[in-house]
This record gives sequence, C-alpha cells and structure tokens, in this order.
Amino acid sequence: MSRASRDAEFTEFVVAHQARLRRVAYAVCGDWHRADDVLQTALAKLYVAWPRMRRSGRELAYVRRIIVNADLDDRRRPWRREQAVLDGHDPAARSGLDPGERTDLLAAVQQLPPMQRRVVVLRHWLGLPVAETAVELGISEGTVKSYSSRALATLRGDLAVAGEAPAGRAGNRED
Repeated sequence: MSRASRDAEFTEFVVAHQARLRRVAYAVCGDWHRADDVLQTALAKLYVAWPRMRRSGRELAYVRRIIVNADLDDRRRPWRREQAVLDGHDPAARSGLDPGERTDLLAAVQQLPPMQRRVVVLRHWLGLPVAETAVELGISEGTVKSYSSRALATLRGDLAVAGEAPAGRAGNRED
C-alpha cells in the first residue's frame, strides 16, 4: 500500500466517523474540549496503526478503546490537562427524546462514576454486546453487567426525581 492510498483511506475513515467518535469521546469525558483532545490523540494513534487495523477490520473498536484509555490517562495526569474556558456545542442527534429530556438524560449520565459512564456509553448508547464492552474496557463480562445494572438503577432514580422515565435501550438487558 502506498502512502498516498493509505492517507486517502485513513482520511475517508475519519470523515465518515469523526462526528460520532467525537460524541463518544464527549460521553466518556463529559467535556467537549477534553473530548476533542482525546479524539485527536485517538486518531493520531490510529494513523500509526492504520495498516494493521485496516486489515483487521476493527478500526472503530480500536479507536473507542484508545478514547477510553486516553481519558483514563488524562484523568491520572491532571497537571498535563489544558483548562477549557468555553463550552463547546454539538448539534443534537435525532432521537425519540425532546431536547429537554435529552439534556436531562445526558446530565444524569455525566453524573455517573467514570467506569459506569463508560459502560453505559458502550453498551446502551453504542449498543455493543456485553462481551465486546468487556474487551474494550479490559474488565470481565460480569463486571460489565454489574456496572451496567448499578448505572441504570442510578439513572432511573435520577430521572424519576426529575419527573422523567428512562427511554430507549437503557432498559434492555443482555445476560
């Protein structure tokens, strides 16, 4: 593979998936500026591994794993973190929720502990199976189920207090 074709394939992948990956990074990080930094790190690492990843067909899984790991690294080294001064904005995705419900749900998800939030994003937002979520987070399937159960219970309680009912896949369970 020539460098030009490699760059063209990588650029095509980034153009096709960047917006969704940015939203995944935001869901994991909880801050648009950090999400942009984490995504940039993830895409740089993907570029280095592109020939190997392209052959495997697991590019998205690899990038999601890098996003989670980059967020963990950033949290462990707060002295390296840049301070954001403005809130970023992302247009709302189409969903069955009205904007107020979506805002309440996202705020409730952001209040979850980091690992529960990551499990909810991978399992219920991206719809990954338990096994794949476990592999991406480096934890057991039982731990994924446990975190998911606790997170969903917390979300149901938080949203019930706000007069909301959780919608979508959040009630689904895969054993």
